[in-house]
Order: sequence, then structure tokens, then C-alpha cells
Amino acid sequence: MDLMVRVSRAPRAGETLRGLGFLTNPGGKGANQAVACARQGANVAMVGCVGQDDFGEALRDALASDGVDVANVRSVESSTGVAVVMVDAEGENRITLVPGANDCLKASAETLAGQMLLLQCEVPMAEVVLAAQFMHARGATVVMNPAPVCQLPEELWPVVDIIVMNEIEATQLAGLSVDGPASAAIAASSIRKRGPSTVIVTLGSQGVTLADADGCRHFSAIEVKVVDTTAAGDTFIGAMCAARVAGQTMNDAVTRGIRAAAVCVTRAGAQASIPYLHELAEL
Repeated sequence: MDLMVRVSRAPRAGETLRGLGFLTNPGGKGANQAVACARQGANVAMVGCVGQDDFGEALRDALASDGVDVANVRSVESSTGVAVVMVDAEGENRITLVPGANDCLKASAETLAGQMLLLQCEVPMAEVVLAAQFMHARGATVVMNPAPVCQLPEELWPVVDIIVMNEIEATQLAGLSVDGPASAAIAASSIRKRGPSTVIVTLGSQGVTLADADGCRHFSAIEVKVVDTTAAGDTFIGAMCAARVAGQTMNDAVTRGIRAAAVCVTRAGAQASIPYLHELAEL
């Protein structure tokens, strides 16, 4: 659950600032991406854990209301995960995550199915690896979003087909500074040698860099008035994955992701800001 505070600027160490607003909004990277996929027309099932508390019940209900299958979202004896999100006047966010029930997730063959598996790092890495290996062996497309940023174990790289990162994640995984399309292209090409056939680096207002078997190319962002960047990356990934499952080319999938993220950042909140497919035509 996202606990979002709007501020004019981030406070300095030891400083107390008066906030401009507060919002409680369903979030979580996996849940955001599931909602983004569903609102773009994909058939989605969520695997995860929530606590036996009001937040957990609200998160399950929110996913179900978007048509996401929550049969494998378990309630466990732990607090539901929360994220404290601070959003400044420019729409930039700073997030502190407390995983809570997310740490209780266990991957199993009974909970995994479908054409595509979309993974993040808010659950135990050992379970991420097991799920990726299982679905890769079944011929599914495995998509990895290494967020929150972390080093990925060597056994994961060969079973990932598509990896999607922002500048911070690409910098850590490639071991070089990524601050624009040129450096993103170098990082993406380097990371592609580790196993994934497709590497995507999202660059916010600087667009997206894509490296795959057809080479490395850059896609421009759409200029909009930014209100809140929360869930923009999740929205991009969800829209891109939904497009790929629907049979679109990678170029078209990236373009759809950019359009969806552009709508997302014009609104406040996480899942509340994620657009439906019909809204992209109105952009």
C-alpha cells in the first residue's frame, strides 16, 4: 500500500516540512504492473502475499476490481507491505519500501502459468529465480524488472528473455554511469551479452533505449505536464508486456509503453494513475 505525501521539496536531514497533501493508494511494483497489463487488455493472474489486515484486503479487492486473478495472492501472518512515497513540486518521487508479507512469497508450479512471466525484486530472489527457471523451461517469455535495484544472481540471467531497467538500475547492473540515450545504448548492449535477448532502458523525459537482435535504437518520450512520476515505469512495463502478448512487434510494444507512461505521469498516485487502453488514443 502506498502512503503518498506531497511536498514542495524533500526535507534535509533533521528538517521538518509541512506537507501539501496525503493519499493512500494501492501500489507495489508487481501489483502495479499487473494492473497496467490488465488495463491494456491482457489476461492477468497475480502471485503474491499480503498481510491479514485492512491493507491486505484492500489490495486484493483493488486487483480483483481490475479483472486480475487473485486466487494465488495469499494472506499470511505478517503486515502487508507498504511504501512511503514523497512527491515534490516537479513530480519526482522518493520511495521507502517495507516489504512485510512480500518476504513470505513461495514460488510453485501450481501458481505459475501463461505465455509470459513478469518478475520484480520486491519478493525473495530465490523465489524469483525458481519461477523464472520453471517458466523458461515451459517456453514462456520471462520478463525481469530489477527493481528495487539489486544485483541479480548469475543463474537468473540465462532464463530472462526481456529485462527492463531505469537509469539507476542500468548503472548498477552494467557498472557504468547511465544518464542519457548514448550511455544507455552502451549499457544495454553490455547487459545483453549476459543472456537476455532484449534489453530496455527507460530514461524518463529522455525516452527509451532498446537493444535486441535488430540492434540498438532510441525512442523519444512524449512531452506532457508531469504531476507525479509514481508508477510510470510500472505502467510502461505493463503496457509493453500486454502489447507483446497480443502479438505486436517490440518496436510497437515500446511505443505503447511510452504512450501509457505519458498518460500516467499526468495524474497522482500509483494504480490510480495507470491508464486504460482506450485512453492512449486520446493522448
